[in-house]
Amino acid sequence: MSDSAVIAVQAPPERFNFAGHLLELNAGRGARPAYIDDLGVLGYGELAERVRRVAAGLRKLGIRREERVLLLMHDCNHWPVAFLGCLYAGIVPVAVNTLLTADDYAYMLAHSRAQAALVSAPLLDTLRAAMTRGPHELGPLIVSRAAAGSALPEGALDFDAWLDAADAAAEPADTAADDIGFWLYSSGSTGRPKGTVHTHGNLYWTAELYGKPILGLTESDVCFSAAKLFFAYGLGNALSFPLSVGASVMLMAERPTPDAVFRRWVGEVHGTKPTVFFGAPTGYAGILASPRLPAKSQVALRLCSSAGEALPREIGERFDAHFGCQIVDGIGSTEMLHIFLSNRPGDLRYGTTGKPVPGYDVELRDEDGRVVEPAEQVGDLYIAGPSAALMYWGNRARSQETFRGTWTKSGDKYYRDADGYYVYAGRSDDMLKVSGQYVSPFEVESTLMQHDAVLEAAVIGIDDANGLTRAKAFVVLKDPVQAGDDLAEELKAFVKGRLAPHKYPRQVSFIDELPKTATGKIQRFKLRELERQA
Repeated sequence: MSDSAVIAVQAPPERFNFAGHLLELNAGRGARPAYIDDLGVLGYGELAERVRRVAAGLRKLGIRREERVLLLMHDCNHWPVAFLGCLYAGIVPVAVNTLLTADDYAYMLAHSRAQAALVSAPLLDTLRAAMTRGPHELGPLIVSRAAAGSALPEGALDFDAWLDAADAAAEPADTAADDIGFWLYSSGSTGRPKGTVHTHGNLYWTAELYGKPILGLTESDVCFSAAKLFFAYGLGNALSFPLSVGASVMLMAERPTPDAVFRRWVGEVHGTKPTVFFGAPTGYAGILASPRLPAKSQVALRLCSSAGEALPREIGERFDAHFGCQIVDGIGSTEMLHIFLSNRPGDLRYGTTGKPVPGYDVELRDEDGRVVEPAEQVGDLYIAGPSAALMYWGNRARSQETFRGTWTKSGDKYYRDADGYYVYAGRSDDMLKVSGQYVSPFEVESTLMQHDAVLEAAVIGIDDANGLTRAKAFVVLKDPVQAGDDLAEELKAFVKGRLAPHKYPRQVSFIDELPKTATGKIQRFKLRELERQA
């Protein structure tokens, strides 16, 4: 199904530098707030000056065009300055997850061959440990937000002092729209993370196809993303989308707990309230379960976005009813950079992922690669669009498996209902076949979450005494005291009364928390490992 024919978005010019493009767009905004973090406000004029200084500073350190620089920083005003400064210089930032281990960073340093690192002070010890665990020799370390009076390692530079000493680059690097702009690593829920290579033009396309027309962002908006900037989702939410329209962005270094989110929603940080919030289903579930949930009158939200996993209908409806604010659920990926299938304001159906974003083609295919046409038939989701990554760096086999000509295989299962809305059916490798029929773990999980006692649920397949696959549910309760055999039987009956008989979980286990990736995706393979060890 294609919506590409109905769009008229001008392509970026052949010679195109995304950072230069943003600075030119916002040249007249001067003191208008671009970023607001816990320590202060960064205006658009100062943002442009500091981006140009990063570009010149990196060149002075000997970093050359197309070389990689590790970007390991918490969300703060330094992050977009560093990222855009790299782009402005034609240097390639490799933005990495701040929640990983020294072994993970050692792998990424060796894999990317980063020539320098921009790192938040609290992460410096972990990065230095990584530097001792591999053969790659990392160059200069530039440290963000070091405590006053603290000593930096020999040769390391303080971010602010380094910028103050740098000149400002006069012009952006003469890059092409198709030149490599930056890397993001996949979440690595199965095996080593993959270095996903994106272009300067890809950032432009996601803003033009999704941020502007679907979300309707304007310069009067204040955007706040629970998803961090190192995620593809967060990068669009808190950088390419808002800066493409001159909006303001709130950044938060700490974990996006409900209380941390609420403090910003009600204006406790510099008196600013966000108008657009970007979260994930697990975050919205935690928000609704919090006893400190703000009232509608306390917030200024006009629209919310959800991605990472499909948003259960019950969560969307409860949030909407409480705040009078829709959650626009969509699906994107690191490989496509942002959302390509989405609900939208005025055309929203909770429990679905909406319809293709204009500019993207979407197909459902069977196991033999044939297009699935009839409604309600589950197929593998394929996408074609201008924001697709070039490749996985140094991984030809996985690149060929995922990037198939103009098409990208998402790894997700979907079906399309009679009205053209796409409904999530689970990850391709998570689907269960019970009694000869496919069962979507997500469908069972969504049903369980409609029960008043359930906060979260995850479903896997287990073999019964006869070697037949049956569904087992791992359930996190709102009140753990309720756990017991009686509630387990009640939950089985609850699902059986709402879904086909073969879909209800034959076993229910109560668990304190579900294993997840840093993006909030449930790691069902870890539950399968627990089951094998039991």
